[in-house]
Amino acid sequence: MPPRTRIEIGIVNNMPDAALVATERQFSGLIEQASGDLDINISLYTLESLPRQPGTLSAIGQTYRPARELRAHSPDALIVTGAEPHAPDLRDEPYWSELAGLAAWAQSHTISCLFSCLAAHAEVLRRDKIVRRRQPIKLHGVFEAEVVASHELVEGLGARASIPHSRYNGLDEGELAAKGYVTLTRSREGGVDMFVLEEENLSVFLQGHPEYDADTLAREYRRDVQRFMSGELSAPPLPPRDYFPPAVAARVAAWVERSSNGVPSEFPPEALLQGEAAWRAASVRLFRNWLAAVARRKAAQSAPTLSAAQCETQIRPK
Repeated sequence: MPPRTRIEIGIVNNMPDAALVATERQFSGLIEQASGDLDINISLYTLESLPRQPGTLSAIGQTYRPARELRAHSPDALIVTGAEPHAPDLRDEPYWSELAGLAAWAQSHTISCLFSCLAAHAEVLRRDKIVRRRQPIKLHGVFEAEVVASHELVEGLGARASIPHSRYNGLDEGELAAKGYVTLTRSREGGVDMFVLEEENLSVFLQGHPEYDADTLAREYRRDVQRFMSGELSAPPLPPRDYFPPAVAARVAAWVERSSNGVPSEFPPEALLQGEAAWRAASVRLFRNWLAAVARRKAAQSAPTLSAAQCETQIRPK
């Protein structure tokens, strides 16, 4: 029996303290479920320039490495998560220089990088000065994305796949195409969903969140409502689209109304949807395709290069 292909993956987790552990679990679990016959080893990293609470720094010091150590370990592939934005221009974020330097190194030292949400926006800004655009309202919910190009990453997805989105900003597909990026999936409401660029390595960009758990959108909506109540948000958030079942949506709306009237009440527990997410099968397929693409490229790089004389010998007819 041939040995399983070993793939080293680094996850650069830049999510805020409250979401750090959940994001780690989501991506790690998705990779594990999608790995098949591949032997996957995951290492965890984070940017040192990200503001974090002392307790979080102490906790992650046990399992995370500083992102600068990637240069010594050189994984086959990287996943770079988003982060909570604070500045209108990503170049004004405190972690911009570190993130940009990491991405520049990874471009020529890894087989593939997968950039999620804000990290995708940051990378196209770094590479090609493509600036994301603020949307009138938050794109929040589950959206049906159409497969619009043929590529190994979308094999087996079918014509459409449901993907969660949670973002205020988006990218213009025309600007991406002008710089050589290829859109693989898009939705009518949210525009570009997944796109790729293959130069030194295979760069994969996700504006959506295939890694999300079934209840993640509900937790985010509860957080945003609470932020509005406390004055952190200027406008009340809309509930996630095409997400809550009708009966649950009515109970959530009643909770919002009570909260708006100053009546203390518990967020409906049934809104924290249980079980496997409706988009999980498509997410596993996507990540299985990505891992297989990394494995194929690694095998091709490892194959011995034949000399011109050897090539001539191999193709000469007997």
